[in-house]
Amino acid sequence: MNRTDKTAEIDRLKAALHGVPAVILADFCGMTVEETNSLRRAFRAEGVQYEVVKNTLVRQAIAGTRMETLGKHFKGNTAIAFHAEDPVAPARVLSKYLKEHDKGKLAVKAGWLDGKLLDAAGVEALSKLPGKNELRASFLSVLQGAPTKFVRVLTAGQSAFARVLTARAQQLGG
Repeated sequence: MNRTDKTAEIDRLKAALHGVPAVILADFCGMTVEETNSLRRAFRAEGVQYEVVKNTLVRQAIAGTRMETLGKHFKGNTAIAFHAEDPVAPARVLSKYLKEHDKGKLAVKAGWLDGKLLDAAGVEALSKLPGKNELRASFLSVLQGAPTKFVRVLTAGQSAFARVLTARAQQLGG
């Protein structure tokens, strides 16, 4: 790789990692091509970007940023996984993959979440949190719940009166 290619790769990595809420680092040593492709498909299905990186170039790309503390973990075979918006998605996919496949071939090196360095246990804990879509859904249900309950309270008296009239009509008719 010549100097201009390296500079272009560093710039690409800077742009890709800029504003990312979380990054997961993994050691993929010993994985077969089929296993790697399976992992890539799982990441792609969730919209997570996963790539094998050259350690020195990534260290240069994150130098001077909030992710600089992650630099010491770029040793050996390193792959990074990140999502542009959802910090939980990469951790969830990786954790699920580790549960379903041989753990000796893929290992979590470290993670980074909004300025904090995470170890493998921290990445596992991150994977158990609700994702961005789940949080949006629960928030919308809360917003929708208040007006629904209000309408039920307003119509409760009329509904009860209608049920009393219906019961009395059935009683007299039967």
